[in-house]
Amino acid sequence: MAITRTNASAATLTKNRTEGSVVPGSGMCVTCVDGCIGMCEIGKSAYRGHEVIYPQPFGVITTASEKNYPVDYSHFNIMGTAVGAQGIEADSDKAIFPAVNLDVKFGHDGGIKFRMPWIIPGIGSTNIAKNNWEGLAIGSALAGTGLTIGENVAGMDKDAVIKNGRVVDTVDLKRRVKLYKDHQRDGYGAIVVQANIEDTKLGVQEYAIEKLGAECVELKWGQGAKDIGGEVKITDLKMAQLLYERGYIVLPNPLDPDVIAAFEKGWFKEFERHSRVGMVSEEAFAKRVEELRKAGAKYIFLKTGAYRPVDLARAIIFASRYKLDLLTVDGAGGGTGMSPWRMMNEWGMPPVELHSLLYNYAKRLADEGRHLPAIAVASGFTFEDQIFKGLAMGAPFVKLVGMARAPVAAAMVGKTIGRTIEDGEVPVYVERFGSTRDEIFVTAAMLRSEIGHKEFESLPAGALGLYTYYERLAQGLRQLMAGSRKFALEYISRDDIAALTRESADVSGINYIMDVDQGKVEHLFMN
Repeated sequence: MAITRTNASAATLTKNRTEGSVVPGSGMCVTCVDGCIGMCEIGKSAYRGHEVIYPQPFGVITTASEKNYPVDYSHFNIMGTAVGAQGIEADSDKAIFPAVNLDVKFGHDGGIKFRMPWIIPGIGSTNIAKNNWEGLAIGSALAGTGLTIGENVAGMDKDAVIKNGRVVDTVDLKRRVKLYKDHQRDGYGAIVVQANIEDTKLGVQEYAIEKLGAECVELKWGQGAKDIGGEVKITDLKMAQLLYERGYIVLPNPLDPDVIAAFEKGWFKEFERHSRVGMVSEEAFAKRVEELRKAGAKYIFLKTGAYRPVDLARAIIFASRYKLDLLTVDGAGGGTGMSPWRMMNEWGMPPVELHSLLYNYAKRLADEGRHLPAIAVASGFTFEDQIFKGLAMGAPFVKLVGMARAPVAAAMVGKTIGRTIEDGEVPVYVERFGSTRDEIFVTAAMLRSEIGHKEFESLPAGALGLYTYYERLAQGLRQLMAGSRKFALEYISRDDIAALTRESADVSGINYIMDVDQGKVEHLFMN
């Protein structure tokens, strides 16, 4: 049964008065008392209104759905075997887990190469992204994985130079690209510049290609967190007015004299900046792909969200027809910014259902001999077991897993630990490992040796946090793959996971665990 806690959540800083006695359907307290100050979401909405739509406090949190879906990736188990090896000689001295190869290559010419099969898809103009970009960019580059600069970064840059409605110079976007490129090693990884409607009007991708040397660009139809465009909160009147003038939807109208007066009196403290929703058509899609190729884009990606099945079919067919290099499909439930809380819980196709349909559509195109881009799946992936399952669910078409909240969390923790080291106030929980970077971050010695003392000393602690988290994921994934006797990513198959319930088997097409290997078992007994 799918369950949502409907009237109180840490995400909206609300709670029920009768926490032990709540009406299941509405989430209201069983006894709603006249005189209550309104701690629940209904009550808080009575005095803060639309502010309660969004998770709080904005700018220092990432958020994800609390909904418990009927089927999720925990309803599948990874299958191991005691026999043989694929991708390496079946020799116990050679088929060891450190020998598992996690490299992945994709793109029309195979020219994009990652050391690990994941990418951060679309971290954009939110404070949580901007304030942790050093860690995210440098950590991703050092690890040799991908990072996507999300929507609205140039438009939100107060120092960006815009002439005749087009971006001609930036501070933030330039910084974001440079931080990544300056720390790339041996050509591994990729920095991707994404664009929504406003970015496209401003010519952000053309600017990034021409002035910043961007090779990878991404068209954005949406994400799994919400069914509307991106949004942020603005606490500065002049910034709100600037964004309004740049063509964004800003609520309330920051040019209205009455609104200005109310803001200056402190009657409200935040404006909302919203992006428009896209209006996809094949003609416009084809035109934009051609424009980007003419502008010099080497690789073109598409990211789509948890829309209805026909939109998923549209995305993969367009990506096939117009020879895109990567399609990212993001299931419902996640978010890195301030997606509307109830929308995040109640909108869209859940991950297993969406990714199962994705496999079916990809297989249909492949069986017809049509072009398929590399595919990435996203939606709440955090650890190596989930990464393995995501790759297996969509094998052989899925090449990458998209993760955002977990890498952001790792970068934030690394940054926080770095600050406590500098202040000489390392928390007891961490201090048991030491009081310096080299003692606390387990990858420090290896990384210092690889990149040199000088560069290591200049690394932000957030980058160390992300790099170390990625190192854990890589080793864990190698162990799982070795247990399944798959020593390179290309050998992972749908048969490497089993469904634990009949429902999860029906949804996914993955074998129910009691039906796995039936034919092989009978063959053994017959012989």
